[in-house]
Amino acid sequence: MANGVGEGCAQLSAVADAVLYEGYLLYPYRRSSAKNRVRWQFGVLLPRDWVERDGPVTPGVSGSADSWYQRTECLLRARHADAAVRVRVRYLQLQHKQVEAADAGGGHRPVESLRTADGVTHLSFEEAVPRETELVVPLAELLRGGRTAAVGAPAGAEYEPLPAGAGRIVRRRREVRAETSVVAEPLGPQLYRLRVRTENTADGADPGAPRGAVLGQALLATHTLLEGDGAEFVSLIDPPAGLAEQARGCRNAFTFPVLGGAPPEPASDDGATGPLLLSAPIILPDHPQVAPESPGDLHDAAEIDEILTLRTMLLTDEEKAEARATDPRAARILDRVETMPREVFARLHGAIRSLTPAQSPAAPAPAPNAAALATAQSPAAPAPVQSPAAGRPVWWQEGGDDGLSPSTDTVLVDGVPVGGGSRVRLCPRGRGSDAQDMFLDGRTARVAAVLPDVDGGVHLAVTVDDDPAAELHGWYGRFHYFRPDEVAPLGGADTPGPAQPPRPQSPRPARPADRPEEGRFDGCP
Repeated sequence: MANGVGEGCAQLSAVADAVLYEGYLLYPYRRSSAKNRVRWQFGVLLPRDWVERDGPVTPGVSGSADSWYQRTECLLRARHADAAVRVRVRYLQLQHKQVEAADAGGGHRPVESLRTADGVTHLSFEEAVPRETELVVPLAELLRGGRTAAVGAPAGAEYEPLPAGAGRIVRRRREVRAETSVVAEPLGPQLYRLRVRTENTADGADPGAPRGAVLGQALLATHTLLEGDGAEFVSLIDPPAGLAEQARGCRNAFTFPVLGGAPPEPASDDGATGPLLLSAPIILPDHPQVAPESPGDLHDAAEIDEILTLRTMLLTDEEKAEARATDPRAARILDRVETMPREVFARLHGAIRSLTPAQSPAAPAPAPNAAALATAQSPAAPAPVQSPAAGRPVWWQEGGDDGLSPSTDTVLVDGVPVGGGSRVRLCPRGRGSDAQDMFLDGRTARVAAVLPDVDGGVHLAVTVDDDPAAELHGWYGRFHYFRPDEVAPLGGADTPGPAQPPRPQSPRPARPADRPEEGRFDGCP
């Protein structure tokens, strides 16, 4: 295997592991947390007779809805006749951890929790075991009808005694019955449509049973990794121009296939292809990556490592003890956070990857969102990067805040200077506006501050006039944010002047993010 493909496989496997445990156990990693009582929400393949108890399911582009099958279709370009495809079907098998206390008669009785003589608490909980089945199928066989293989897992039980005869932990798994079929059809010279279909083949599930009662027979977080040997996959997001129609003809159900590994250097202008593909139950971009600064999985795929790490550090001793008792993976997260070296933690803050070099002065003027991009400077005479719009250093450089006064700065709106103290009427645009802003259409408001954002734009921080908590919001620095073209100056408005400044003053905010729910953040880095 070429080094590039091998490295790409390792990168893609890391992303696949994050997908596998996405939502498995979320901060604050305690069994008692409400979010950890509703689990197993992506790529869940349940018995067909249970899923279709009310009729056939409607396929979607991702696996956030329960189904009994998952279908991946993608385009494959083979370079030679002896090409082959490696298919890895991965999922979690539910495992129920039951704590049992010893009784006087020498038997055991199930309990929700048990504290042993060594001071350790053990909790009953639903764990999961990772499963993977690999198939390597030559292209010739795929074209002759393909191959079908069992990908299920057997039932099992394991017993772990607790210290001093206090009891035991029993882990039980139900049988998971499933199979995967792989087949290909020719579309043109060296071009094929590859189809991978994984089905839950269990039968006899009670259609009236609650979901929790049949999860033991399900494949959880199901996804597929594909690798071409002598073949490459075509991006369905950015296909070459000549393959756009064939790409649109691929039908995926409860999964979303994207190219894996590092993007090619230099990037092709004629669409994307590559030897690796990840078909996941969540929507990802081509070439998803785990941030290299991330020291380990926090069970929120592409999580904000810094904020989750900080919040985990702030858990009380009692909360940490409960998290450790909930699941061994939670205990490992706590161990990693508590022993993280300072230099590793420092790397979690402030990485910038989205900047591209600005055009040369002779080139056409850059787009507004390129106003803050850096221009290469001579090492012998470093100079601050200037924002063409403001004539000052951009926000990430020292001095980027100089000269900014959000509470007294103004911006022209319909030829009228609008700033702190101005009264305006809110008129959010119907397209591209925050949906919540539409509820404020036509209301009057008072401007508290003028705030430039990192892309060179401007937003007005306002409080709504008829909001009974407007004064309190102003004191706390909680505002609604509108672009200048989303407000109209009111006749007879107050002259712009000092107003209650936002807290903290900064040139950076545009629309501040909602307060994260216990650090929850979805997406892929």
